Amino acid sequence: MNNNVRAILLTISGSFFAVLMEALVRAAQYDSNVYTIGFLRFFFGLVIIFPYLIKNNFTTYKTKNLKFYLVRGACNIPVMILGFGALVYVPFEQFKAMHFLSPIIVVLLSFIIFREKIYMFRILALIVGFVGMLIIVRPGFVDFNIGTIMILVSLTFWSFIIILSKFVSKDDSPITMVTYQYTLMTIFALPLAIYFWQMPSINSIIYVFCAAISGTILHLSLNLAYKYADLSVTQPIWFSGLIFGSAFGYFIFNEIPDLWTWIGGIVVFSSVLIITYKEKDKKDNKENNKINSINS
Repeated sequence: MNNNVRAILLTISGSFFAVLMEALVRAAQYDSNVYTIGFLRFFFGLVIIFPYLIKNNFTTYKTKNLKFYLVRGACNIPVMILGFGALVYVPFEQFKAMHFLSPIIVVLLSFIIFREKIYMFRILALIVGFVGMLIIVRPGFVDFNIGTIMILVSLTFWSFIIILSKFVSKDDSPITMVTYQYTLMTIFALPLAIYFWQMPSINSIIYVFCAAISGTILHLSLNLAYKYADLSVTQPIWFSGLIFGSAFGYFIFNEIPDLWTWIGGIVVFSSVLIITYKEKDKKDNKENNKINSINS
């Protein structure tokens, strides 16, 4: 299995656990607020990985990219507040669909900042996925409310976070990246949580703890995927989250997707198939060329 295919599979895993985390956070906010739940999500995440930190004598904190982690942590605060907060304003599948504007921004930024090659099939996969998202959101036909604005601002910050994560992944391990994210977010979110504290129920605490587990798997999967492949490879795969989001919205929140959501979902899934097939085909061609050059 080549590195690009590994990255694709890791991104699909991350996409699933991202949706699961968001569903659990949404459920946890029924009797608490975004500041309390957001803080607990990262605090519980730090608790989950703490035994590993002790076992390794906290060497996980060794890095030369501290300033980048601080910037990433600062960007994560509006992502947490606006992203988690928007979950209570918009249907779940619409929430996921709008987040698929982020891959477009990320691929463009990766080309500008990292000079990554953008092959035609990667551009095609992005376009197909974006069209699928538009079919679901249907601008001008779906309400544009405060939740929509919150999502747009949140995903702008999230796009920069992905770029920063890709940059530090060259030097640091996935667990180091997660450790700094959880540590800094726990510290940064604590003052807001204290000021706006709203005691959650036992059920909400269970939900947010499970969200922390899902989030940890999500970030470890993505951070490892960043090491294996370019952002232009992994970002179109995020469109697969729309399928997961529609399923969770239907089975958990009783939100019945309309016909356009299913049509858009099929189009989105097509973008994933395009890039997965072409990346495998590109790898096979490279291997065949190497064999031919050796034989000649």
